[in-house]
Amino acid sequence: MKNILTLVFVCISTIVFGQEKYWQQQVRYDIDVVLNDQEKSLRGFETVTYKNNSPSSLDFIWFHIWPNAYKNENTALFKQLKNDTARAGKLDKYTPGSIEGLNFKVNGKVALTAPHPNPDYIDIIKVKLASPLKPGDSVKISTDFKVKLPSYFSRSGFADGEFMVCQWYPKPAVFDKNGWHEFPYLDMGEYYSDYASFNVNITVPADYVVGATGVLQNADELAEYKRIGAKNAANRAAKPVLYAAKNKKGIKKLNYKMHNVPDFAWFADKDFVIQYDTAKLASGKVVDAFTYYHNKDSTLWNYSVDYAKDAVKSYSKWIGDYEYPVVQVVEGPKNNSSGGMEYPTITLITSPDAKKESLDAVIAHEVGHNWFMSMLGSNERQHAWQDEGLNTYFQFRYEAEKYRSNSIFGDAIPVEVRALPPDKFLNAIYGALSGIPMKSAIDVPSDKFTSSDDYSTASYLKAALWLYVLESGVGRDKMDAAFKHYFKLWSGKHPQPADLKAAFEESLGTNLDRYFQLLNKEGKFQ
Repeated sequence: MKNILTLVFVCISTIVFGQEKYWQQQVRYDIDVVLNDQEKSLRGFETVTYKNNSPSSLDFIWFHIWPNAYKNENTALFKQLKNDTARAGKLDKYTPGSIEGLNFKVNGKVALTAPHPNPDYIDIIKVKLASPLKPGDSVKISTDFKVKLPSYFSRSGFADGEFMVCQWYPKPAVFDKNGWHEFPYLDMGEYYSDYASFNVNITVPADYVVGATGVLQNADELAEYKRIGAKNAANRAAKPVLYAAKNKKGIKKLNYKMHNVPDFAWFADKDFVIQYDTAKLASGKVVDAFTYYHNKDSTLWNYSVDYAKDAVKSYSKWIGDYEYPVVQVVEGPKNNSSGGMEYPTITLITSPDAKKESLDAVIAHEVGHNWFMSMLGSNERQHAWQDEGLNTYFQFRYEAEKYRSNSIFGDAIPVEVRALPPDKFLNAIYGALSGIPMKSAIDVPSDKFTSSDDYSTASYLKAALWLYVLESGVGRDKMDAAFKHYFKLWSGKHPQPADLKAAFEESLGTNLDRYFQLLNKEGKFQ
């Protein structure tokens, strides 16, 4: 009887623990895209190689076709924007966008597709597989596509001669242990994407400067960007050296490659000033740093490459080394102050009226998302705080140590507070932050917040305050060690809140139930 019971227990344990073994899907993109700057459109073709690492056979794959979110005012995106009082007037004038010309094939054969059952979700499509994709097997899915870019009002589009090409290609939704995460594109609420390798060819008119996710493979073009960028970085006060195409009336094809990142975005403008330098981390690793900005007199962007370098070095010291070979920062359209939007290895900053301290801070925040979004790929739509809040906590430390400033309080910070050492300054900042009304709980799905103000207060500020409460309880050194342990365990994966808690508890050697219960508490923490 004992042997039988032991055998049964071993079998049950094997089943249970086998089910709990972590897995994630594997994706590769090969994309060719051409920009028509007159039509404000893209024409492309992609092949997605999708490997099923799950324990389930798949009969279909949901795809995000997010350019359709900009198509009309009946989409989930527009309905959210119109219901958000904090964004009133954002849609007074706009040019819609869309994606068309899709002709999905699976392993070379025409595939059947189906729309999402929610009629508002025209930016999601189901691609049916002719035979089940078994665990461990791969499939190739290809399609043409044409994207009409919207005018810039929600992360992607065109404005003032600049192209911000984001959320632009058909993209498989995430399938994880909780099932499919096929959700529409929203302005309030970000992403959850599979890690992938990207091989992307971008064809543009020859006189455009392009910044994109990953590493530019065209040796001559990269060398020219570095040559010009290094001169501009060395001579901040001089008239900038501008990029000059050898054949202004021709076109060029640029190839970018990047591995193990959750997304790909690119930006193009004829008038970008380029800065280039390198950032050497404490470990000895050297990272290429580029910034692309508009040619204006006395622009604060003259020092932008320094801000990008400082952010990479600071976050690497606090959390773990920046894993990518390049970091890039792009200035967005003039007269747009939406802040910034991050993508792997590159970020867009739209803060035209920023001061030195606030521009540095927003660059640090967006560069910081390479940790809390890219290297640590949490579900931003479900747990925004796990991305935004953790990042804001480190942004506040960056501002405090470098400037004794804070993006929330700005010039309202008293002179005597600015004179404090960094730790006491931060204590004063968080003390003031605790006085701000914060009605919503932190751990609320992005699309459930009543407004973007409510979303931002809970996901950014209240979550950063929550981390500072935890830091005050365990000490700064132990907090830093806990973050480094979390990063080591979960870099390149999709951590859930429970995984963050388990990593912190393992590092700190204590139960954190009472702290993590605060994530669901409305109002103040008292």
